[in-house]
Amino acid sequence: MKKPHPAIVALKGVSLLIIAALIIFPFLVVVSTSLASKEEVISSGGWVVWPQSISFEAYTTILSGGVVSRATMVSLGITVIGTALSLIATIGMGYALARPHLFAGKPILLMVLLTFLFTPGLIPTYLVVQSLGLIDNYASLILPVLVNAFNLIVLRGFFQGIPEELYEAARIDGAGELRTLWNVALPLSKAAIAVVGLFYAVGYWNSFFSAILYLNDSTRWPLQVVLRQYVLEGSPLAGNVSSAEAMLSSPTSIQMAVVVLAMIPILCVFPFVQRHFTQGVLTGAIKS
Repeated sequence: MKKPHPAIVALKGVSLLIIAALIIFPFLVVVSTSLASKEEVISSGGWVVWPQSISFEAYTTILSGGVVSRATMVSLGITVIGTALSLIATIGMGYALARPHLFAGKPILLMVLLTFLFTPGLIPTYLVVQSLGLIDNYASLILPVLVNAFNLIVLRGFFQGIPEELYEAARIDGAGELRTLWNVALPLSKAAIAVVGLFYAVGYWNSFFSAILYLNDSTRWPLQVVLRQYVLEGSPLAGNVSSAEAMLSSPTSIQMAVVVLAMIPILCVFPFVQRHFTQGVLTGAIKS
């Protein structure tokens, strides 16, 4: 194989460095501003690239009890419970649709594929949620998005890629479908399940539009809605920041601290799942 010209290699390296800098710099500014003192933020014009002294006043302020702490716990609960339920439902449907002798399997699969082309509108979805009595209920954030069609197709493709001889061997040993799924299909599909689980977790953690639609009680809002209200609309964190506390930290520091707090869970989970991305998504999608 012919080696690329050194100039091309250098150009690619410079391009990658520029792209990495464009990605890292805004993140660095957000974290640095959240860790800067009020005086430093004001003297630097509102944004700090590298704090001279690290201060946790902003984090102490927003986590001292109140809106942000409650919203963080709500978001964590919705993410954990929603991801678990979505994985159970998606794995069950994906495995069933991957079996060749499933009754009415093709019509069901066709209905799933149609959701790619014809998505339900906002008003019909809201009316269904309202008729089920889910307004102001956390279930309204999970049930309407319990199974994602793309994730279902990816898992179905992965289950179909497992050699049929393994399924037949399990049946010869007397295993039923559930035991075959648990002992044969799931251990061989860890990569795809990890990636699909990350997709669901990111979706639940970042969801705010559904909360705005279905949760009228502001005390039930997840972190993303609070983040939007405070950072984008400038609404005060009522009940959380007293006038004395507000004097201690710059509002910009508090805003950036809320942003960092919203990013931490996904940043902690992503490195452990990132190595499964290529195998999990590409293999499952191609086989589908």
